[in-house]
Amino acid sequence: MNHIPGHHHISMITKNARENNHFYRDVLGMRRVKVTVNQDDPSMYHLFYGDKTGSPGTELSFFEIPPAGRTHRGTNAITRIGLLVPSKDSLHYWKARLEENEVYHDEISTYAGRQALKLEDPEGLRLVLLAAGGEKVKHWETWEKSDVPDEHQIQGMGPVEMTVKRMDKLAETLTGIFGYTEKSRSGDEAVYQSVEGEAFGEIVVKYEDGPSEKPGRGSIHHLAIRVKDEAELAYWEEQVKKKGFQHSGIVDRFYFKSLYFRESNGILFEIATDGPGFTIDGDVESLGEQLDLPPFLEERREEIEAKLAPIEG
Repeated sequence: MNHIPGHHHISMITKNARENNHFYRDVLGMRRVKVTVNQDDPSMYHLFYGDKTGSPGTELSFFEIPPAGRTHRGTNAITRIGLLVPSKDSLHYWKARLEENEVYHDEISTYAGRQALKLEDPEGLRLVLLAAGGEKVKHWETWEKSDVPDEHQIQGMGPVEMTVKRMDKLAETLTGIFGYTEKSRSGDEAVYQSVEGEAFGEIVVKYEDGPSEKPGRGSIHHLAIRVKDEAELAYWEEQVKKKGFQHSGIVDRFYFKSLYFRESNGILFEIATDGPGFTIDGDVESLGEQLDLPPFLEERREEIEAKLAPIEG
């Protein structure tokens, strides 16, 4: 039986790779696991942050677009990213750390039924830290060199929030194609899970009418959901096709294989395989320390490097 075991990664837009690197690596304590380029436009960086190896379910990725303007918030968009931390004590640790680093945040409250701390990155990307109940997320590996103590490190992605005009259409995609179950519904908000009881496969759907979001720096480009391998990806390609959605076909991204489609509200989904992963072209100890290129771009390395501004220093 094919099923979706949770989120794979989520991709955003940043205006400045250096500042982005400082926030996610130095403030949030995540490991920068891959420095590469947008394979469709290799003039821009594509940065990945995650756990020790960039395990599926832990990855935040950013495309650097220096001319990016501000995001005009609205509906029909992915509007917040949940990040799991071990406990309520961790939320207090993070509140102090965010204050020390002058990061915009709210008070500790609740979100999607869990104790939570909302914050924004320097470009206005909306995040929320959620207490995972003290248990280690199974697919997360500790990053020993993080500035954040092991017992408070971010353990990957939690609930992802989507704000849409037509909740029923998004629900139909999640439940009718991918087998998500509706965990709760209250008024203009519903929560769906790909794995019963687990936050790492959760999508929070909110209703909002009005203008659609105009993306810019700090906006979310797409959510990728996990599949085991290429055989499962082919199965989901067929299911998406049967529902009448146009899609990209299977695309080889070297680190994983993917398929892209937009559901009826315009939300862009990627379906991505777990492997081969970020160690296919490097060892664990040196992940993210140099520019890695997929084989089909390697012959253009000199040209590509000349167009990229250094991230460090």
